[in-house]
Amino acid sequence: MQNLMDQEARRFGAVNWMGLYTLARRETLRFMAVWTQTLLAPLVTAGLFLLIFNIAIGPSRSDVMGVPFLTFLAPGIMMMTVIQNAFANTSSSMVISKVQGNIVDTLMPPLSPLEILLGYLAGGIARGFLIAVVVATALALVLGIVPQNPLIAMIFVVLGGAFMGALGLFAGIFANKFDQMAAITNFIVTPLAFLSGTFYSVEALPPVLYRLSHANPVFYLIDGLRYGMIGVSDSSPYLGMLICTAATLVVGALTWQMLRTGYRLKA
Repeated sequence: MQNLMDQEARRFGAVNWMGLYTLARRETLRFMAVWTQTLLAPLVTAGLFLLIFNIAIGPSRSDVMGVPFLTFLAPGIMMMTVIQNAFANTSSSMVISKVQGNIVDTLMPPLSPLEILLGYLAGGIARGFLIAVVVATALALVLGIVPQNPLIAMIFVVLGGAFMGALGLFAGIFANKFDQMAAITNFIVTPLAFLSGTFYSVEALPPVLYRLSHANPVFYLIDGLRYGMIGVSDSSPYLGMLICTAATLVVGALTWQMLRTGYRLKA
């Protein structure tokens, strides 16, 4: 009885702050324990993208939106790296727990569906934010790219981590096997990232593709970070904030509903 009273006391009202902190800490330590794979490897991948594009078409490519092609490309590569890793953090954590059968360790404690959602999102956002810091530092040292609007850049990094973290948790709950998770990554996440203005300005697209690009929340994430980093963008960063926030809330609400009902989580 005393333990139960202590547990309730730690909720500080309607929120189990101790449980939420513990889950967020677990999700953060999970990727920090293998930082060479989760932080160093994405930096190397981003560097390889920039190197290959620079060698292949950089010297012959004219300026894009008034800036050198490599400078235009760098923020897109940075955001693509952030969102892919935020997605991977939440989706892999959920799928591994389900496959190994220890998801009960997360569902049994006195955590509400919203607290579970926020705990997982904290890990995805933290991983995405740390990767952004690492890549931004490398861009400053190697290319001399310093954020023109640091606050806006940080907001879009957090929005990117939150949106793709929520999408990753949604996919992780939906998938029961690793091959299902791979299919979601290959046929949904990768196209969203690559067909969103990462390597080009959407102003150069035909009208149909132009409109489709503007229906993709990832486009606004990349475009907003590009504005924060180099001061140019295809659309208003403030419109992008609204759209990305709305998209995050929608995906988060759907994921919360899955957690609340135990969809594919409870036998």
